[in-house]
Amino acid sequence: MASSRGNIAAIVGVGPNLGLSIARKFAHEGYTVAILARDLGRLSEFADEIAREEKAQVFAIRIDCSDSRSVREAFEGVLSLGFVEVLVYNANYQSPLQSKPTPFQLLPIQTFQTSLAVSSLGAFNCAQQVLPGMVERGKGTILFTGCSASLSGIAGYSELCCGKFALRALSQCLAKEFHPQGVHVAHIIIDGIIGPPRGSSSSTTTSTTQGRVASGEGVMDPDALAQTYWHLHVQDRNAWTQEMDVRSSIF
Repeated sequence: MASSRGNIAAIVGVGPNLGLSIARKFAHEGYTVAILARDLGRLSEFADEIAREEKAQVFAIRIDCSDSRSVREAFEGVLSLGFVEVLVYNANYQSPLQSKPTPFQLLPIQTFQTSLAVSSLGAFNCAQQVLPGMVERGKGTILFTGCSASLSGIAGYSELCCGKFALRALSQCLAKEFHPQGVHVAHIIIDGIIGPPRGSSSSTTTSTTQGRVASGEGVMDPDALAQTYWHLHVQDRNAWTQEMDVRSSIF
């Protein structure tokens, strides 16, 4: 898309699987990419990798999505690069408790608060940073990554479900408010385990899912998911999707 040259795709929550694949896809399509996460050292390695492979401009910027001040400071850097045409909010709080169900009475309030802050407040803050520019130009895309916990409560996962429920509500509210102003807002429900890209030797999944990742059973390829995010961005304005449910054909 020649008109996208020089515009910015900001990908918040970039890890070695989905976030990295989304960033690589938008870089491949000609965008200058800003990748944001807490671990600046690893993020810089990702930026170098994408820039080398895609011959693109990629900027690594540290962000703590649970901290409103950190979000503001991070987006001062992002917005200094140019017009942010695309925001992908992929941040997720991985509590040490999330590897198995946690009885509600044993759930620390700090864990609950942090999950809410990352899943919903962080998304709110990031969206507020980029929406003025999008509205001014009458175009832009905001994509929020959800999961099956966005739709239904799960015993033992109160912190995850409440944060993802709130993120889904935020996406729906923004879609209704900003679609008439030319900004496409969509929520992607990823119902499954995301592994490394097909053919990758990366080992980044938890012990509870390693067996399924090794066999490929029900595991979703982040590069394939990244194509879905790109598809949502380039949809015709007369047929915008507000929510998409994505799962492996194995399920």
